[in-house]
Amino acid sequence: MSEWLLIVLLTLVAGLSMPVGAFCANIESIRPRWLEQELRHSVIAFGGGALFSAIALVLVPEGSAKLTHVETVLYFALGGVAFMALDRLLDYLQSPASQLAAMLSDFIPEALALGAAFAEGGTAGILLAGLIALQNLPEGFNSFRELKDSTHFKAITIILAFFLMALLGPVSGLIGYFWLSAYPTAVGAIMIFAAGGILYLTFQDIAPQAKLEKHWGPPLGAVAGFLLGLTGQLLVGH
Repeated sequence: MSEWLLIVLLTLVAGLSMPVGAFCANIESIRPRWLEQELRHSVIAFGGGALFSAIALVLVPEGSAKLTHVETVLYFALGGVAFMALDRLLDYLQSPASQLAAMLSDFIPEALALGAAFAEGGTAGILLAGLIALQNLPEGFNSFRELKDSTHFKAITIILAFFLMALLGPVSGLIGYFWLSAYPTAVGAIMIFAAGGILYLTFQDIAPQAKLEKHWGPPLGAVAGFLLGLTGQLLVGH
């Protein structure tokens, strides 16, 4: 199989974790009620931990390696400010899409990096695809719940929309493979910019939603989410 077809397949599978997570979130009526609350908040925290691992273990190390120190600081700050502006715009429009924005801002830069990794050679791209897929699962779960609870969209509509969003993975991967691999500075800037934005969204929207009084599952879920990313990074590193 040619490399570009493999990129399409891997990024598509990784992207399909979003609608799969949404489908799982559509399973209602978990009993007792406290267990449903604990599970939902734990998955939100797990997604936050996975996003934080993407920042600390993938986006910042990989992105900063392609940039100067000044460029890294600048793009990271710009990402945070830009996502703050996006968050304020969503609030003004009364659009509950913070989890969705975080999910896509994680998925697209990593798919770009995956394509560029294949262009550089090695097996890191395959392992990165697995890490993206595992991150997208809880993020799809959380984004579905956020949209379902705050909008009038039917469940099938949201799941189909997530399915269409999964197609952004192959597009981004091919862009990274055929075009951005020749511009490593651009890839680094995109990754660092996304890292700053994701960090803002994690502490502005995701972490506050994960908290439950006198419950210890959600913070443990955040640890598990980061551990997932750490495991993937160690595999990629080897």
